[in-house]
Amino acid sequence: MYSRPLVPATFAVPQRLDGDGFILRTLTVNDVIKDYDAVMTSTDRLVGMLSPTSSWPRGLTLEDDLIDLGWHQREFAMRHSFAYTVMSPDEAECLGCCYIVPSDKAGYDAAAFYWARTSVIASGFEDRLGTAFRAWIAKDCPFARVAFPGRDISWSDWPVKPARAAYD
Repeated sequence: MYSRPLVPATFAVPQRLDGDGFILRTLTVNDVIKDYDAVMTSTDRLVGMLSPTSSWPRGLTLEDDLIDLGWHQREFAMRHSFAYTVMSPDEAECLGCCYIVPSDKAGYDAAAFYWARTSVIASGFEDRLGTAFRAWIAKDCPFARVAFPGRDISWSDWPVKPARAAYD
């Protein structure tokens, strides 16, 4: 995608949000066991959620997940994208994940995605998470406009949006 930081060097990237019944914090390789459990118990819901053409997480192994988490952790350190784990307040269980990535579409500084594990969907948790995540981005991040593909913008409309200029 882009090989430049998503935020200015002077910006203090948010590390943690204490929400209603959850903690949202930087995702690291140390989260692999809990993350893998959340992903594997939610596979059917997650296929196509982050990209309509992706089969992720079908076929994902623990090693694959460790590699993915290492990549997310490195991207965060380089300030190119930001991945957050969503944990129960006692950190015993991963409840989902949130991501902020560069947008390749004109008019959007970033694209954001979030998901919750299947076992907490019926309680309305994913909606609460989405509300808190959106408010956090609006309050604590330097983006003028953030897209939520697959949520506010349909997957059929997202690909046809004009591309962002390479120099943006």
